[in-house]
Amino acid sequence: MTTLLRTPLYDVHCALGAKMVPFAGWEMPVQYPTGILAEHRAVRESAGIFDVCHMGEFEVTGPDRNAFVNRVTCNDVAALEPGQVQYSAFLNESGGIVDDCTVYRFEDKVMLVVNAANIEKDWGYLVSHKASGNLRLRNLSQDVGLLAIHAPKAEALVQRHSEYPLSTIKYYHFGIGDVAGCGCFISRTGYTGEDGFELYCRMSDTAGIWEALTGPEKAQPIGLGARDTLRLEVGYALYGNDIDDTTSPLEAGLGWITKIDKGCPFVGDRALKQQKLEGLHRRLVGFRTSGRVIPRHGMPTKVSGVV
Repeated sequence: MTTLLRTPLYDVHCALGAKMVPFAGWEMPVQYPTGILAEHRAVRESAGIFDVCHMGEFEVTGPDRNAFVNRVTCNDVAALEPGQVQYSAFLNESGGIVDDCTVYRFEDKVMLVVNAANIEKDWGYLVSHKASGNLRLRNLSQDVGLLAIHAPKAEALVQRHSEYPLSTIKYYHFGIGDVAGCGCFISRTGYTGEDGFELYCRMSDTAGIWEALTGPEKAQPIGLGARDTLRLEVGYALYGNDIDDTTSPLEAGLGWITKIDKGCPFVGDRALKQQKLEGLHRRLVGFRTSGRVIPRHGMPTKVSGVV
């Protein structure tokens, strides 16, 4: 029997009455006693905080770091300035999505943030494509903690505990500062469709930051259940549900992160060029349902009576 991993906030979640479930090898809170609907509304209306310490982080350093990341991702890292963030994906040679990821460009390194369920697979992917080159890869997933705080009141709440001028951080940019006395890099990114921040810190600092940001008139803890409904409401893809290694970014509506003509070859580019030439045979789309019936994953969908 596989032992599930726990974030430093496991005991905090249990004390709050969270329902803990297995997720990507971790024991994570799916919801708190208030329920998923109340948590969803808290993020849309006030402030919500997520424990996402289970996410994976890889560091790439060395003179060839940017060229390497440009070769293994479909977006264009060369377009980034230090302090900018980019949504991207790793592809296989058939153009399928190995994983979607977030790329952070620093002055002297690049950090890649990946889905918890794919950490081992993604690490193997990067190592297999490293070949030669003056660069170093480090898997920091066990060392880097991550808290996400989103909603209309997120900036004001975090600012009370930070000397960094948060209003200067633009969307998909980050700054290096402190939150609750702990060193962080503070990223204006997220997975809910609301404004807010992802706070990267030492894993050991997550409990202190969480304590400072939660409580009466502060952020409400949010579980994975509401995280899923929030991202679904705004149309963000979830790996393993909406996209996988048989789905190309063009089919998934992610052509905007696919820079086929970025000036250097990348894994899967030939397959994508062929797809563009031939046209797509399928495409990921969103839809609304009427009534209270909830469509479940894998259910057949009928349009005008045709599946």
